[in-house]
Amino acid sequence: MNLRTMVKPLLVLLCLSPAMALAQSGDQTRWLDPADDAQNLPTDGSILFWSGDEQIAGFRNIPLLSPVRHVSRGDQVMPLPRAERDFSMLRYQVNGETFDLDDYMRHNHVGGVLVLKDGEILLERYGLGNDENTQWVSFSMTKSVVSLLTGAAIADGYIDSVNDPVTDYLPQLRGSSYDGVSIKHVLQMASGTDWNEDYADPTSDVATSPGDMLALMQFMGEKARVAEPGERFNYNTGETNLAGAIVRAAIGNNLAAYLTQKIWQPWGMESDATWISHGPYGGELGGCCLSPVLRDWGRLALLVMNGGVLHDGTRVVPEGWIAESTEPSPGSDNYGYLWWLNGDGTYRASGIFGQGIYLSPEQNLVIVVQGAWPQATGATFAMHRDSFFKAVEASLNDD
Repeated sequence: MNLRTMVKPLLVLLCLSPAMALAQSGDQTRWLDPADDAQNLPTDGSILFWSGDEQIAGFRNIPLLSPVRHVSRGDQVMPLPRAERDFSMLRYQVNGETFDLDDYMRHNHVGGVLVLKDGEILLERYGLGNDENTQWVSFSMTKSVVSLLTGAAIADGYIDSVNDPVTDYLPQLRGSSYDGVSIKHVLQMASGTDWNEDYADPTSDVATSPGDMLALMQFMGEKARVAEPGERFNYNTGETNLAGAIVRAAIGNNLAAYLTQKIWQPWGMESDATWISHGPYGGELGGCCLSPVLRDWGRLALLVMNGGVLHDGTRVVPEGWIAESTEPSPGSDNYGYLWWLNGDGTYRASGIFGQGIYLSPEQNLVIVVQGAWPQATGATFAMHRDSFFKAVEASLNDD
């Protein structure tokens, strides 16, 4: 199989709902020399089932496997001062057992972990053969970037309001169950449109939806309405790609260029990034697959913690957008505008296979993790991740 034909599986098998987590276990040290990546790249099959060395090589070499658009760094780099501290005494518990940082890196197959407190690097550590130059695929963490870009499009006047009808920007959906659905409903995954996200079912919507964006809109436009818009949360990969399409239609440009202009260059990211597209000339996936380096995810989180305001005081998003984005929605206490909410003032961007950003505004704390879980989701892996996040936060509170 030509590797370019893997785009379709990338479209439909990337954004598993955390509610679909399966109990997994995995406790092994993995490492692959980047010099050996070329001979270990996946040659067939879905990204969901890559394993071993091909998984590591694939996750850090997405541009060799799929069409991408490029996000470009600028001339100025935002400094991240170092204030490293010793985390060797950190401990966390899962199911009555105690673990340390080394255990977390090994058990959760961590490719990189970054801890920022007050904008300073307290911890930066890599695994799997990754380093500070590794561009690692983010999966559904990208959704939260689309949330930011939606806010940017509103601030720039390309979108009037989150209450605008979806069909104002995607007229292909007129006359479908998306009549009466707002951008806000889409951001909250609460359109009320029928969608089956069961990855164990080969006939589910997520398994059979087309990869081409125009065909996807037709596919989704034929779905029935099962709830009133805004009432019911339903994790919906296809709808997240619509969220990206709305922004593209509004700005009249691609998302990678807009991200470059609005955030990447003015905020001072240190490296370029790539973003998987719907084909050589297609738009980016709204729900997946931005691939930056670890520290640039940390910088992005700091922009969010700064309310979306750049160094010179320029607002990327409207005033109050971050707070609005991280408020519970009527359909789910655990979801905002493409952000997962923890119920305690902290929130997350999350992706399958162990990708995530944990943001604690009260503590001015950011934790970024990149991973290669052996399977897309896993209850045990998630428990280790969440317990590790809380243990890091607690250890800093004790200072």
